[in-house]
Amino acid sequence: MRWLKEPLLHFLLIGAGLFVLFYQVSDEAAERADRIVVTADDIDRMAALWARRWQRPPTSAELDGLIASRIREEVLYREARALGLEQDDTIVRRRMAQKMEFLFQDIAQPAEPTEAALETFLQQNVARFQESARFSFMHVYLSSDRRGGQAAEDARLLLDDLRIQGAEADPAAVSDPLMLNHRVVDRSEREIARMLGREFADALSALPVKQWHGPIESAYGVHLVFIHERVAPRLPALAEIRDRVRTELLSVKRREANEVMYKELKSRYEIVVDKPGNESLANLTAPSR
Repeated sequence: MRWLKEPLLHFLLIGAGLFVLFYQVSDEAAERADRIVVTADDIDRMAALWARRWQRPPTSAELDGLIASRIREEVLYREARALGLEQDDTIVRRRMAQKMEFLFQDIAQPAEPTEAALETFLQQNVARFQESARFSFMHVYLSSDRRGGQAAEDARLLLDDLRIQGAEADPAAVSDPLMLNHRVVDRSEREIARMLGREFADALSALPVKQWHGPIESAYGVHLVFIHERVAPRLPALAEIRDRVRTELLSVKRREANEVMYKELKSRYEIVVDKPGNESLANLTAPSR
């Protein structure tokens, strides 16, 4: 049985074994090329990364979002590889998935919208294009830091005098120091909210014009306000904002087309999500600092 000890025989047997193993692995890979498996370990890793970043475990909806993103990335990654997009690129999976997204955008170029389509989109998205209310007003500021709990009471006493003076009142003469101007001209509700706070801006919308009102709280203290003019919110005509409407409509159409293409690609795969039990997620704790 000396031939059993021959190195050449050993070499041939090892080669044959590797040959068989190669084809078994290749066949298995070919059989699973259209199957995406998200394992319980994958989900635990995603949930742990989320917990590390946000200092809490993900909710069920947030976890579903992480899984959907992982599946989307894998679908786009595989399709990118099928097109050879990974060649000469050092960044792998995520970069290739992004390339597929860019390819979608090149392919899914929507047709130029008609005027009727633009008008319809404008009317269906009033909140997106509507201009906010605009105000011109003057105000007296009473500092809570300077006056303490007396600020609101001082404001109520001063209000009587201001109502007698009406539009002729000089707010700077009776106001506590404030970096902001005591007279505000033609500012939008959003701008006012940034300057004085959302509660103050909301209060202006409900007050009658041409009369002193208050006290109204802001981010700084309390105010007495006289509104000279209030311009109601308005939806501009299409002619005024046509370019903006066109850009946003094309963007919406492009996203819709991209989603249709992604769903078609995703349908080529069997998606398996091996979700861990609730106990696994419940045991996720944020790392100690």
